[in-house]
Amino acid sequence: MDGGFGIICHLTSLPNSKLSDAEKFISYLSNHDCAFWQFLPITPPDKFGSPYASPSAFAGHSDFCDNETMCEMNEDEYWIHDWALFSTIKKKMNGQPWHDWPQELRDRDPIALENLLQDCQSEYDLQARFLKQWMEMKSLANSKGIKLIGDLPIFISHDSADVWSHRELFQLDENGMPAVVAGVPPDYFSKDGQKWNTVLYSWDQHKKENWRWWGERLARMLRLFDIVRIDHFRGFHSAWAIPTNAKDGKIGEWQIGPGDELLNHLINIAGNSNRIIAEDLGIIPQEVVEMRLRSKLKGMAILQFGFTGNDEDNPHHPINIGTDKIAYTGTHDNNTTIGWWNELDDEIKNKISTNFKENEDVVDYMMRMAFESKASIVIVPLQDLLKLNSESRMNIPGVEKGNWQWKFEWNHLEIEPS
Repeated sequence: MDGGFGIICHLTSLPNSKLSDAEKFISYLSNHDCAFWQFLPITPPDKFGSPYASPSAFAGHSDFCDNETMCEMNEDEYWIHDWALFSTIKKKMNGQPWHDWPQELRDRDPIALENLLQDCQSEYDLQARFLKQWMEMKSLANSKGIKLIGDLPIFISHDSADVWSHRELFQLDENGMPAVVAGVPPDYFSKDGQKWNTVLYSWDQHKKENWRWWGERLARMLRLFDIVRIDHFRGFHSAWAIPTNAKDGKIGEWQIGPGDELLNHLINIAGNSNRIIAEDLGIIPQEVVEMRLRSKLKGMAILQFGFTGNDEDNPHHPINIGTDKIAYTGTHDNNTTIGWWNELDDEIKNKISTNFKENEDVVDYMMRMAFESKASIVIVPLQDLLKLNSESRMNIPGVEKGNWQWKFEWNHLEIEPS
């Protein structure tokens, strides 16, 4: 993972939310000397548009594609058949979750599934089209010296092809329902914590199959991206298990994860620890820091978190960002830097603004601080590069509706539309 500057901008934020927009955007990135383009998950989103609550840990979001001649899938035998069946049945069931399907479909009766195979061809075709168009886009970006950074959510949705087809790998009751759900306790993202309603893993079962599901998942991501960010990295160490009837993330308990054993397996698949980024934000015990350092993975530092409390004790303050971190002004979960600045109290504003250079605003300052830190890589949301306010925020953690909607227009980038 060489150094340089990168931008976070999900495909849904491009004007047409299509891979056909990517060629023009890659030219923009190249003209701004960007070495990295970071995405949110590219799997199909949930009904609220969240790419972090997908019905598949593997499938590409086919809405990103344009119509064209079909091609063959050739590398994805592990997951493609289950996804094609799941999505076909879900359409026939008018979107009902798999646990409400007729018993023979819910419990994967071989004869019932065999009878549906002929109806699944369109799903195979969609995934083949996605893969072809995605790899063409990746090849173009790489030819211009731009590496793609993908986002792998550590947890997945209960109503997903993965849980339906691998029930034994997840913490479910005898009826196939979650015994507990994932989330986080209160932290600087949310005072009530977050209840994600994603399922937790039965790690013993994953170990029994030699971590195959995880290995296949990362291998798929590494075919699509140059680098993969593991969201909620601390879940490999321990996960916050929340009762299913809780209203938020305040109540729960930590469950121990697989730790180094799984992490080392994944790094072996990647072939190089530089192909994995650890999202180590939130409440991070020292044991998680040590696990990341043992694995030689880069973590994340968010400058918006860097100016509260004692500078010397704050790991997000620019003076404390080391070579083992990637510096971000903010992520998709943060307010834009202008929005963040507008909500700061006067004491912190005064503390920060005394360090502004002449004609420098808060965005210029934050970017300068990131580049002056010891981080070898600096990544900035496109909204910050464009100096946009809170109306352009991508996501408010813990809020289901109204997120994931921001788009730019080509004229924002001073590019004429086609």
